[in-house]
Amino acid sequence: MLLLAVAIGAFVAAHFMPFPFLFDTTSATVWRMPRTETPTVYLTFDDGPNPTATPQLLDVLAQHQVQATFFVIDKHITPETAPIVRRAFEEGHAVAIHWHSRELMFKSPTYVASAIQEAAARMELMTEHQACRAFRPHAGHRSIPMIKGAANAGFLVVGWSWMAFDFNWFRQRNADDLVPRLTRIASPGDIVVIHDGHHKDSRADRRYAVETVDRLIPELRKRGFAFGTICP
Repeated sequence: MLLLAVAIGAFVAAHFMPFPFLFDTTSATVWRMPRTETPTVYLTFDDGPNPTATPQLLDVLAQHQVQATFFVIDKHITPETAPIVRRAFEEGHAVAIHWHSRELMFKSPTYVASAIQEAAARMELMTEHQACRAFRPHAGHRSIPMIKGAANAGFLVVGWSWMAFDFNWFRQRNADDLVPRLTRIASPGDIVVIHDGHHKDSRADRRYAVETVDRLIPELRKRGFAFGTICP
């Protein structure tokens, strides 16, 4: 019974843990970037585009002269928000594919590949720019068929580095808590994820994210970090 419980626990962890586990050791997934000559951190943003927060975030990134990677949800790209995504492309950011639910965990590789390709095609149609060939599943939850499907579509499944995301231990997220922690734990190659949107509410209040990024970039620079994008 104990062995069965351990096996079940490992199976669940492999699909839901917010860090690399078991089948994440393949070249089809990445949870941190290779080290470069200059220590580099990779800022990424999930669940946009947000009509309010994403433009503010782009303003902050422009002020600091930093490029980042936006993982955007297909259903959130509308005639209203498409210009925001186009702006992200044109300001040198990478824009990749995100998903709004866990459904792709339970689909076949063929279905997953088709869903990602359709989202990328629609993004190109709406913005006149091609998506970065990276895919981040909802909450990082993944399965072997999902990873295989993304690979078949030519997309890398991208997670994030150990504890390098904007959780706040069940407290309201705010820059005062997030900036010191993210600064302290940062190491070369880290992928950091902050949410400029919400998978259900495209207009979610994300003022904390904008403030966090505005304060985090100077602190990381003090530690000698440069900034990169998942897709160069």
